[in-house]
Amino acid sequence: MTMNLIGASICDEELIVQGEARDIQLPNTEHVSQISVDVGGSLAKVVYFSRKAGTKGGRLNFRKFETEKIDDCIAFISKLLEESRANRPGHEFVIKATGGGAHLYYDRLRETLKVNIQREDEMECLITGLNFLITEIPFEVFTYSETDPMCFEETPEDPFPYMLVNIGSGVSILKVTSATSFERISGTSLGGGTLWGLLSLLTGAKTFDEMLEASQEGDNRNVDMLVGDIYGSDYSKVGLKSTTIASSMGKVFKKNVDKRQFKPEDISRSLLYMVSNNIGQIAYLNAKAHGLDKIYFGGCFIRGHPITMNTLSYAINFWSKGTIKALFLRHEGYLGAVGAFMKHRSSRRNSRSFTLSEQLAQKLADPDMADLEEKLAQDTLDVVADEESD
Repeated sequence: MTMNLIGASICDEELIVQGEARDIQLPNTEHVSQISVDVGGSLAKVVYFSRKAGTKGGRLNFRKFETEKIDDCIAFISKLLEESRANRPGHEFVIKATGGGAHLYYDRLRETLKVNIQREDEMECLITGLNFLITEIPFEVFTYSETDPMCFEETPEDPFPYMLVNIGSGVSILKVTSATSFERISGTSLGGGTLWGLLSLLTGAKTFDEMLEASQEGDNRNVDMLVGDIYGSDYSKVGLKSTTIASSMGKVFKKNVDKRQFKPEDISRSLLYMVSNNIGQIAYLNAKAHGLDKIYFGGCFIRGHPITMNTLSYAINFWSKGTIKALFLRHEGYLGAVGAFMKHRSSRRNSRSFTLSEQLAQKLADPDMADLEEKLAQDTLDVVADEESD
């Protein structure tokens, strides 16, 4: 069975919970029995295909679970398999798994779900998923600023080279030069897990979404030491405004200050700025060192959160003086799971069937392809998915 990507689009008509990803409509795909899971240090992400009665085609669905509640994730996948088995009795199902948890929880997944669990390389899945989203899904990629939020980018004919900064529990930075060529060039342990851990110690928030919500109500100036607190004004000689953070949490350690006066909301905003600014500067330094002018930010740390995106954008724009672009995605937390989903394939009995990376490399190498969209419409882009069912 094949998955036809022509006409793919994001389902904007549906109401969703803040921080959740919208489904992707595939109007020319009738049924694909595929499930993938990306199990990270903090979150497990699931991608699966479904159909709704009375509608054409189907859609990719996205769900996430806290990794410490991995049994909830497994129970959800088990229910999906049960429904699929009812529709396709006798079919042998395969689940693609990636991320560190694909190894840590391999036995539990296999024994509980009683299906073949195929593990895929984490970094390769990230790039495969990102390449799919930026080349095949309209209105997926955007820039962000306070004055112009969510300014969507045109689908690039040649997206390479670029840099991916994937912010999960930790941070991985990858340089991507083609559909099949990439390398991990850097990273940092100060990521989403750092923010989650510190805020769980210092505030009463129980979930990451609660922490992000609290940060929106906070004022970091109550806990951060600013340039203005030191100089009394701007330090214009070196280009520092009075509002620039000189020391994150710098006002907390002072004599005769009652620590109870610091609000959880203010602490949340301060630490969000701290982690985001640090990631932004590291990203800029790596992009500059490798001569890259496009940085895609992925990972569930972002979650479409305005403060996070604005901080990362501001950092990249400030340090690069506008020469490097910070780019965000509407499915930023599911790159690995989407990439693993795209890995579903079999013996390629159809010679026109390729993996997504092979298709993209072939398109970019075609010198006669003057109009990419027209050629896609003529040739029907197929991603092989579970062909044994045919």
